[in-house]
Amino acid sequence: MKTYIPKADEISRKWYLIDLEGATLGRAAVKVADLLRGKNKPIFTPHLDSGDYVIAVNASKVTISGNKALQKKYYGYSGYPGGLKVTNYERLMQKDSSEAFYRAVKGMLPKNKLGRKIIEKLHVYGDSIHKHQAQQPESLKLF
Repeated sequence: MKTYIPKADEISRKWYLIDLEGATLGRAAVKVADLLRGKNKPIFTPHLDSGDYVIAVNASKVTISGNKALQKKYYGYSGYPGGLKVTNYERLMQKDSSEAFYRAVKGMLPKNKLGRKIIEKLHVYGDSIHKHQAQQPESLKLF
């Protein structure tokens, strides 16, 4: 029996709206990463982009446990000597509340061309207002 590989026109994509209010950062990121990759579909193929679009709202109200607000570090390196920039979760949330969730999901995707293509289908907003009403997103409960 041959392995089934879906054609490009056979892949249908939906838009999902996910409310992150009260959700745990890591658990919500896993669910969103699976939706983006298409792992919830029976036609999932690891080397193809068969996933859906995800709109994540209320990213500023996502929770983390323990002392991670002060202990969790985010690193950025410019490539130059002394160019390492370190910030913690609490400061990142003050600066841009959607960036922490975006980075959590991005870290769960493949580190290649496919992963860079997949992350473009994620739209994260810090509050409940988004600009994708025209796509008629389907509301989805995380848990």
